[in-house]
Amino acid sequence: MNMQDLLDKAKDTLDNANNTLGLEPQETEAGIYIPSTSSLKIAAPNKTNYDHTNYDNPYTGDKKIMMVCTEEQYMTMENGNRFDTGNHPVEMMVPLLHFKKAGFDVDVFTPTGESVKVEQWAMPEDDDDVKKIYSEYESKLNNPNSIADFVKNDMADSTEYAASFIPGGHGAMLGLPEDKNLGALLRWGHKKDLFTLAICHGPAALLAANLESPDSSKQDDNANKNFIFKGYKMVAFPTVMDKQMPKIGYLPGTMPWYFGKKLEDLGVTIDNKLVSGQTHQDRKLISGDGPLAANDFGKMSAKALLKEFG
Repeated sequence: MNMQDLLDKAKDTLDNANNTLGLEPQETEAGIYIPSTSSLKIAAPNKTNYDHTNYDNPYTGDKKIMMVCTEEQYMTMENGNRFDTGNHPVEMMVPLLHFKKAGFDVDVFTPTGESVKVEQWAMPEDDDDVKKIYSEYESKLNNPNSIADFVKNDMADSTEYAASFIPGGHGAMLGLPEDKNLGALLRWGHKKDLFTLAICHGPAALLAANLESPDSSKQDDNANKNFIFKGYKMVAFPTVMDKQMPKIGYLPGTMPWYFGKKLEDLGVTIDNKLVSGQTHQDRKLISGDGPLAANDFGKMSAKALLKEFG
């Protein structure tokens, strides 16, 4: 047996071991993958840590929350494999449960009004609270508002929103960071002193605030000025962990880019190295590091909104 035969045999042995241990990403269609069975057991439990917090004086006014979601489903990795992604249901639905308890209605938006893409493989199947509110929002997720239309037609005179909320999931890195209309919306919200709420990979969308205005004639909106979140601290899903995800089969290859370094280059401090359920508030930017943070992130956001508008 020559050296190449030995290497091929060793590779086959390793592949068989990975398959036996459930470490290989699961191919659902040709070239399209969801996380390995082993990684899902770790990263996508069947029940969340939602704690049913009640708020003493729920909001009764007309201010709403604008939830900004992705309409893109597939992330192409460096090796050409496509990751079936979208927004993470726990990072979306657990905060929505808190917002509902606190009395805030939520409108759903995507860049063009196409349907929200959700990581269905991360749905906590044994969590009745999450499944119930997902059912309540399903129509809005399938028929969201258009960010482009809002920016063009309504934003200038709008007074109906208290915050923008950007849930995570790797899908938040698709389409949103390069969307000029989202950039205009984020800068408008910052100027209006609205809250910005972002969890896990959701902060990637904040990069849009550094783009030029969709109407480049509006020089006052030119984003080559100071980034609106320059000097802010936040928590997010750390790059060092995203780089490890292919090793456990959560991702089907190396990601095409990482958002943390781009935010840091613009003057943001990402204050965590691990994902442990951390949350952080810096002025009116509230952030969470991942799915484990969804409950506390939702509570922190709800309490901050009630303090401001209650």
